[in-house]
Amino acid sequence: MELADARRRRADRARQVADLLRREVVGGGFDGGHLPLESALAREFGTSRNTIRDALDLLRDEGLIERCPGVGTTVAAEKFPHGLHRLLGLAETLREHGEVTNEVRAMGLIQPPAAVRGRLHLPPDEPVVYVERLRRLSGLPLSLDLTYLVREVGEPLFDADLVHNDVFVLLERIAGQPLGVAELTIEAVNADAHTAAVLDAPRGAALLMVERLTHLSDGRPVDLEFVRFRGDRLTMRGHLWRNTDDPGQQPGRRARDDR
Repeated sequence: MELADARRRRADRARQVADLLRREVVGGGFDGGHLPLESALAREFGTSRNTIRDALDLLRDEGLIERCPGVGTTVAAEKFPHGLHRLLGLAETLREHGEVTNEVRAMGLIQPPAAVRGRLHLPPDEPVVYVERLRRLSGLPLSLDLTYLVREVGEPLFDADLVHNDVFVLLERIAGQPLGVAELTIEAVNADAHTAAVLDAPRGAALLMVERLTHLSDGRPVDLEFVRFRGDRLTMRGHLWRNTDDPGQQPGRRARDDR
């Protein structure tokens, strides 16, 4: 029993250390991409080297670091920050990290399912524009986007440059007004075989699934999308306010999301 308790405490501590190291790894906090020696980390966190090894093993299993004899522990993968405090296009959000390009895999006018029609407040038999895009950052697959757009703003996109432009920027030009707020849901899902192949990820890999309904500034919903991000290449960040009495800090006004 005592041995089991000791193992549990060590595992708990390893997770705590891994959580703190993960932020440093993802945020580029280690100069040259090299993590400190195990002995230095043990002193920093006030724990044993065995616990540090367990924590590093957790990060290695996530694909964030590599551990090589004679070389040490190095950062293996970079994650890109995706903010949750403003309503921006993906290219706007990640412009400091590389070029975002879009491969349009499908685009057309379709009769939407009832669930889509209801979210976009459309009358019966009103078609929508459906767009499916593979989005890359500096050539690396980052997300698979499935988007439903109301016809009024969606049809002009047939003649637009969707390869190099964010849809959000184009929508504002077409509508003649800025976007307003977006309703956002984020959850973790496993990559199905098709999505994994498109994103060049292992089948069953962790993805960040974003469902977002975006409104124009006049309140009309115009864009419903389902975005699957590679979880190993993106991290979500934002700001939350506890006090919402100030209208300037209402979630719909300040806690906008990025795209």
